[in-house]
Amino acid sequence: MENITIFESPGKGRGLKANKEFWAGDVIFSEPSLAAVVFDSLAERICHSCFRRQDKLQRCGQCKFSHYCDRTCQRAGWAEHKQECAAIKNFGKAPNENIRLVARIMWRLDKEGDVVSDTQLTTLDQLEDHIEDMPEDDLKEFKVDVHNFLDYWPRNCKQHTSEIISHVFGLINCNGFTVSDQRGLQAVGVGLFPNLCLVNHDCWPNCSVILNHGKIELRSLGKIAEGEELTVSYVDFINVSEERRRLLKTQYFFDCTCHHCKERIKDDLKMGGREQDGVKPSEEHVKESTDYCYQMLDKMDQARLKGDYHEVVKICKECIEKTEPILADTHIYLLRMWSTMSEVQAYLQYFEEAAEYARKMVEGYTKLYHPNNPTLGMAAMRAGVTHWQAGLIEVGHGMICKAYAILMVTHGPTHPITKDLESMRVQTEMELRMFKQNEYVYHSMREAALKNKPMTMMHEPKSMEDGIKNLFHRRK
Repeated sequence: MENITIFESPGKGRGLKANKEFWAGDVIFSEPSLAAVVFDSLAERICHSCFRRQDKLQRCGQCKFSHYCDRTCQRAGWAEHKQECAAIKNFGKAPNENIRLVARIMWRLDKEGDVVSDTQLTTLDQLEDHIEDMPEDDLKEFKVDVHNFLDYWPRNCKQHTSEIISHVFGLINCNGFTVSDQRGLQAVGVGLFPNLCLVNHDCWPNCSVILNHGKIELRSLGKIAEGEELTVSYVDFINVSEERRRLLKTQYFFDCTCHHCKERIKDDLKMGGREQDGVKPSEEHVKESTDYCYQMLDKMDQARLKGDYHEVVKICKECIEKTEPILADTHIYLLRMWSTMSEVQAYLQYFEEAAEYARKMVEGYTKLYHPNNPTLGMAAMRAGVTHWQAGLIEVGHGMICKAYAILMVTHGPTHPITKDLESMRVQTEMELRMFKQNEYVYHSMREAALKNKPMTMMHEPKSMEDGIKNLFHRRK
């Protein structure tokens, strides 16, 4: 950890700064979790050792709760699961994910002490728990968890005061980090990473965090000067500054004073009107269209949660036809409509329509996000795949190359998503050469290939609650 230093960040408390110059894509540090657990809702579908999604998992014969890929994973996870296994068996059932995570943390600290590795920069007792900042309703649930933990914690283990237990619960409440599956596409669990807890927030950060092969990596998004503070974003920049500040205050208990919030940078693009031939619509027309779009988004979400995707398409089309001439192509409500339409139309296998909406979404995102933002990279990847499915190989290859360039910075060359993108890039480059040599032959071969191998149904679109989430876990 010689490349970083803990320092007092003005107005933020402790933070981390660079001891050397970093460039885009550099790994500043990596860190394994102190402990991590699978979400309650995915306990039977995700391996509790490697966090991979598998169709068939082997259940622990003792506690009947934990699931593993095979004997190899079960043996690899036994050190963490041994005491948990007995505790679940004695308790009669598995407690919720927060209780399971706190228990794993306490067992490890009891065994190895407050510092579990040479690279650990802070102990847990030095981190803020923000218990005193919690709203009353959250505090009631918090106290129930602490009470249930004390019932679950084995009597033959080292006993701890409720103050110590409460502190650890507070830490995971505001510092828990989402653990993803092996491809990094779905949140499957939550873990605690002590060094990551020291990285402060900025709405326009100079770093991003990803999980790669079981460890988090803090990666530079661009040039970072020696002595510069290292920051990540706790919330999605797509929100306007007022909403970001509200989320940060509610979820992380601080008032954001970053430059982008204070100056409301890009808020005008996110809620603005479409300029045509130098003329903008009136503020009244923009407000009417914004309010209408907001109402339709609520209807769209309800239809989507019911799985009524044809109704989703109907609602989105009606809204887009009415508001697209008035709202800017960077308006966040319109972007949500385009994003939903591209995903649902791809699921319904209307690929040309899906591709058009995906292209508009990426063009809007490009004007709003940092050029190396991982959300932009993932959106470009999705758009590239959708264009390829529609047979639009030129745009599809361009989008996949754009996504690959971004994810090489944000995820690195060894991440499974980047490896997938590299394969897509090579394939679409080969197809593009064939297309340029003879369009007729290319489309004939493509059609024949699709007939021999029928297009399979796309994965069902996720609900809005499971859409692009920030990586910093918050219990709902």
